[in-house]
Amino acid sequence: MRFNKVLDNIKTYEAGKPIELVVREFGITPEDVVKLASNENPIGTSPAVAEVIRKHADKAHLYPDDSMFELKEALSKKFAIEDENIIIGAGSDQVLEFISRALLNENESVLMSAVTFAMYEIYAKQMGAKIYRTASWEHKYDEFMEAYQMYLPRIVYICTPNNPTGDATSKEEVLRIIEAVDPTQTLVVVDGAYMEYAAAKDEKYAITPKDLLGYEHVIYLGTFSKAYGLGGMRVGYGIAQSQLIKALYKMRPPFNITTLSLAAAIEAAKDETFVEKSIALHQEQIKRYESFAKENGFEYIDSYTNFITYLFPDEMDSTAISDALLKRGVIIRNLASYGMNAVRITVGTAKQNDIFFRHFAEVIA
Repeated sequence: MRFNKVLDNIKTYEAGKPIELVVREFGITPEDVVKLASNENPIGTSPAVAEVIRKHADKAHLYPDDSMFELKEALSKKFAIEDENIIIGAGSDQVLEFISRALLNENESVLMSAVTFAMYEIYAKQMGAKIYRTASWEHKYDEFMEAYQMYLPRIVYICTPNNPTGDATSKEEVLRIIEAVDPTQTLVVVDGAYMEYAAAKDEKYAITPKDLLGYEHVIYLGTFSKAYGLGGMRVGYGIAQSQLIKALYKMRPPFNITTLSLAAAIEAAKDETFVEKSIALHQEQIKRYESFAKENGFEYIDSYTNFITYLFPDEMDSTAISDALLKRGVIIRNLASYGMNAVRITVGTAKQNDIFFRHFAEVIA
């Protein structure tokens, strides 16, 4: 069988290992496995959302409301925008796919930081586009502008806070990049999947969709997978001027999220108390990770997300550490595939973090 030649240059996205795999491979009971690899909300989902999912279970045979009116209405109120500015996706990465299909081909290119969300590259390569990266994993204005002027990319990706590093770019710096590119030639994608955490930590890093709606060449991406605890429901959104949203709708398949996902997201959008609780737990527990790194002599990236990235010196190997923890039932994300001797760890509950620190201390000893 012959496949499209662009597939030859694409690596399959490597998701965090599921609990079921660790149970099968190492014979560990599910109760003894701690998954801190995929940046899921450690306290689960809102009780109100869980109840709505149960109530809608008998509607699983029905297609959802394809207009997604109630969800768009909830997002419109939340961000003080109009329904026509919103497109819903099966996770925000489906909106990324729409964007790539709408704008890219073998004659175009994209620009991103040196280390960032892997799907930007994968979707671009699926369309045959060229990939350019800056020298740093931080989103530095000078580096982006030098590369932009050299390559004139069709899309510029700004992931803030950045996954998998956890650092954030200030609103001022993001707007500088947006205003420096040619609005007739380049789309700037501002990926705010972890924005709730950054906004709670420091308002200078807080960016809302309304901050960007004045620009015709910008789209903001958000998700219900992180702070709202709906990773398994796969609901995200893009917010931009209506002309861009109309173009992306031509890429969208019908009923692209499920009946249960839609009901869950509508309810989740109402429950800001749950989001505040999730962020408060995170802010409390991440201090333990920062202290642990300092006590054990390695660095970490100051995090504006629900995870933290540990940077290891040469005498510590991220792959060996990750593998040893996996055999103990502790799942974290090894960043060796990103060219970093580092690991990314989702900040869990107090109990989960107790287990992580105990095993981690034994492994590095």
